[in-house]
Amino acid sequence: MNTAHSQSIPARHLLPVRERTALLIVDIQERLLAAMPQEGAAVLRNARILAETARELALPVRFSEQYPRGLGPTATELKAVLPADEAPFEKVVFSCCAAPGFQPVLDELADRDIILCGIETHVCVLQTALDLLAAGRRVYLAADATCSRTQLNWKLGLRLMRQAGAVIGSTEIFVFALLGSAGSEQFKRISKLVK
Repeated sequence: MNTAHSQSIPARHLLPVRERTALLIVDIQERLLAAMPQEGAAVLRNARILAETARELALPVRFSEQYPRGLGPTATELKAVLPADEAPFEKVVFSCCAAPGFQPVLDELADRDIILCGIETHVCVLQTALDLLAAGRRVYLAADATCSRTQLNWKLGLRLMRQAGAVIGSTEIFVFALLGSAGSEQFKRISKLVK
């Protein structure tokens, strides 16, 4: 870990804040998951936890699909917990931000920070994160809700995002940061998801 760089992020920015956060799910599609059988199940589970938490806390959720004609739709298990009125953003470029028509999607999220997850870490997720950071957004990458076909590419993707200023955490770190406290009905419902 690059200790010097991690110290440059103020402590108050290391965790997302509910009132100014949105979730962006990148390309968690059936055929991409099938290409990653070892990590795919965990990524799907954790992305679903993030999506259900976002729904419970009324956070905006957006999701993309990379060339859906060839790679298939968003995984059925994940789609079941995504907002029914929200259509996937289809793209053929790797970065969501580089896709024609994505700027209005980003504009809808105003100046919200972005929790990011998806496939593959070193390609579409990395390039989206770098473009979001370049646009002045704070990015929180849920490392256990992303994967690549190889461990090396996953690790390198995470390292590059951290070097660029993204906060690398886990699904549980971000979920409990968004909750902020125990004892509420929301806490009870969300804590059941992570058991």
